[in-house]
Amino acid sequence: MTSLCVVGAGAAGAGAAYALRNTDVEATVLEKSRGVCGRAATRRRHGCRYDHGANYVKDPDERTTRLIRELGDDGLVDVEEPVWTFDRRGRITEGDDRDDHKFTWTEGLTQLAKRLFARTDADVRTATRVAALDREGDRWSVTDTDGDGHGPFDALLLTPPAPQTAALLTDTRWDDARLPRLREAVGSVPYRTIRSYLLHYPFEIDRPWYALVNVDREHDVGWLSREECKPSHVPDGESLLVVQMSPAWSTAHYDDPLDESVGTVAETVATLLDDPSFAEPDWYDDQGWRYALPDDGVSDVVHEAEDAGLFFAGDWVAGEGRVHAALWNGIEQGERVGEHLATSVF
Repeated sequence: MTSLCVVGAGAAGAGAAYALRNTDVEATVLEKSRGVCGRAATRRRHGCRYDHGANYVKDPDERTTRLIRELGDDGLVDVEEPVWTFDRRGRITEGDDRDDHKFTWTEGLTQLAKRLFARTDADVRTATRVAALDREGDRWSVTDTDGDGHGPFDALLLTPPAPQTAALLTDTRWDDARLPRLREAVGSVPYRTIRSYLLHYPFEIDRPWYALVNVDREHDVGWLSREECKPSHVPDGESLLVVQMSPAWSTAHYDDPLDESVGTVAETVATLLDDPSFAEPDWYDDQGWRYALPDDGVSDVVHEAEDAGLFFAGDWVAGEGRVHAALWNGIEQGERVGEHLATSVF
């Protein structure tokens, strides 16, 4: 048996574990939060269930649809309503046919990682924040923020957003000339910051679209979607808007108290939708994503240390800030790990 430590239980980490499900590799997954699926997150409140990070899994090709259906059709949701667009002036235009299939589940988008992990023997340890990495001989060890050690492992796969991965590489004890190059390459990946607001209303919204996306990136709102378009997410007769503010607005107002900033957001939504009733939600919620979406990928430098059992995966490795990109990059990197461990002599 060989062993792998996966840092992060998001789509990439779950994909890597899934890729190794029929191998002799023992996978241990360390996740800092209390749940899985990372930025593809689901929350429950006041009888509502909502995907407050990524909103769905896009279907870019047949393999994604095939994998999702292999995970089980029970509770699977394919949002039928279209995505429309708007510009910096708030002019709404009928959709551009993007994302014909928009997959989630009645129990939320976290089902993606839950269902992938359920098909593996991976040991998933949540509420475990990794603080430092250590290379001793030909094996890796991990220390968490509570001072507990994990390992040793034959290989290590890092999947957090690039800035957090770069910070881990800073706290890595490994006397190898490749480490500074890796740290620099990973740390150079640019990211967009997004603050999501959830606005609930005790009435139904009659609109012909599921979501609106700002195509020129010059509006304070970047994305707005209707969570009630997903079965079992919002009770009948109610509406819940997922409002993702633009990176510029989100960066400027990232630390503003929710109770002070939500009024501005609701007024902006009311203006965009040309309806003053949206200025007064009856309850609201928010989530800040400091490292929401990579604006670029990373160089091939990240593959240089694979002979030492050090691997990287995520949307930032794939170079596309999409759930499916993180998922497939995780699967591909998991397969690379499996090939490496199968041919290594320990």
